[in-house]
Amino acid sequence: MSTKYFALLTNTGAAKLANATALGGHLTITQMAIGDGGGSLPTPSPSQTSLVNEKRRAPLNALSIDPKNTNQIIAEQVIPENEGGWWIREIGLYDSDGDMVAVANCAETYKPQMQEGSGRVQTVRMILIVNNADTVTLKIDPAVVLATRKYVDDKTIEVKAYTDSKLTDHLAATNPHPQYAPLLSPALTGTPTAPTADKSSNSTQLATTAFVKNTALTKEQNGADIVDKTAFLANLGLSDKFAGRYLQTIKYTASGQYTSSPGTQKIIVEMVGGERAVPVRQRLMPTPIPPQAAVAVAVAI
Repeated sequence: MSTKYFALLTNTGAAKLANATALGGHLTITQMAIGDGGGSLPTPSPSQTSLVNEKRRAPLNALSIDPKNTNQIIAEQVIPENEGGWWIREIGLYDSDGDMVAVANCAETYKPQMQEGSGRVQTVRMILIVNNADTVTLKIDPAVVLATRKYVDDKTIEVKAYTDSKLTDHLAATNPHPQYAPLLSPALTGTPTAPTADKSSNSTQLATTAFVKNTALTKEQNGADIVDKTAFLANLGLSDKFAGRYLQTIKYTASGQYTSSPGTQKIIVEMVGGERAVPVRQRLMPTPIPPQAAVAVAVAI
């Protein structure tokens, strides 16, 4: 019994496919045409350049290699329910140049349209045998084509498998985020910031440059930024070495009464300016300093 339904490359398609194979190029299939054969089932011929009676031409929805036979290409088109009113008896594939590269016939089926009281989504497939399926590619516009349920399911499975694989690799990686500092022994770059602790803090909190500046002595001050020099010398055991020497100079520019610090044994007051000149002298300050006087107080122990 001879084969009644079959698909074949047209002469144009065979020549283009051979040329693509020889030169390492591709035959780009873009569209599928549907025809009614002029009212009867046609027999495909390699010499055809068009269908007997074309009813519809539209972009392909899918073009894939048969997983069970790598030399078979499956071309697919979905016809929506709002199109029809004709019989499907012949199928043609067209490339990006508009040439028909393959032709086939199929079992006769009627494609109704909604106005007739019945409608359905019709999927049309052509299976084409070629010597090198890798040279055939599909070019479609996803905005104007429909996807079959199987296509969507297959892609969903494919995406899920890809995601699961990537997630597994991510969880197994020792350092999946090399762009971030590790929790153990981080090596920070750039200018990282952190909260500045109070200068009285004594903990394992990180010390910022502001904290260090607030709590450490500044070498340019040469000891001038020591708040309590008397206590500092006492802590170093040097009180006897510096007894009787000036420890600090305080400048007052307003009148008032000032009290010396505990432990002060001697105060030298030098007054400059004011209503009258005051000679340099050494005395305690039991009385207010005269108004309009710039006063420098040198404290000795």
